[in-house]
Amino acid sequence: MILYEYPFNERIRTYLRLEHLFRRLADLIPREHPIDHHFALQTIFEVMDVAARADLKSEVLQDIDKQRGQLASFKDNPAIDQSVLNDTIGHLDHCFSELNQTNGKAGQALTTNDWLMSVRSRVGIPAGTCSFDLPAYHDWRHQPASKRQRDLEVWTNTLAPLAEGVIVLLKMLRDSGSPQKVVAPNGMFQQNLPQGRTFQLLRLRINPDSGLIPEISGNRLMLSVRLMRVGEDTRLHKAQEDGSFELTLCA
Repeated sequence: MILYEYPFNERIRTYLRLEHLFRRLADLIPREHPIDHHFALQTIFEVMDVAARADLKSEVLQDIDKQRGQLASFKDNPAIDQSVLNDTIGHLDHCFSELNQTNGKAGQALTTNDWLMSVRSRVGIPAGTCSFDLPAYHDWRHQPASKRQRDLEVWTNTLAPLAEGVIVLLKMLRDSGSPQKVVAPNGMFQQNLPQGRTFQLLRLRINPDSGLIPEISGNRLMLSVRLMRVGEDTRLHKAQEDGSFELTLCA
């Protein structure tokens, strides 16, 4: 099954983008080829760009605190495993404390590293990191893989509190939804969302063997899924047949 996710607000959109970048970092750093570490470094810069909003850190802290408050209301509830509940609240406490202790925006400590900033200023230029432009960076790429990995781990550690906070919030959000099987007659599905409840994330799983690609749109009142198929002209065209998929709404 292929999973598609659609955020209903800009905050969750930013969280998903950050999660995507953090996952890419986790894949690239353990590798040993210089080109993998080049893209790992570029990913660090992308995280810094996405996290450049001044209010992002406060939003993550507020969301963590909100989750702590909601979970605390389940204490002494006999239907809830208290050990699991306490562990989850403890994890949230740790995430809040670590992120709250960081200074400024995510990656701000890296901006004092002149070497890193020289690479950052050139990495967005086509072929801007050639040896004649950045000889020091060219030398770094020829260092042993173990040294490059250590450097990357030191730099990514400055982003770890934000990464941990975003990942735990998205996990709890995803766990809040219940999947349901739905059918899109003639490739089109629409659903009115219940009043008084605000959904933040839509998750859609579809069988890749169907050859169908969902185009998702939505707001606080309605969601729409249009199933598309790649035609012989390599363009997407609306599917004319019924299609089925699994839909999860997360609040």
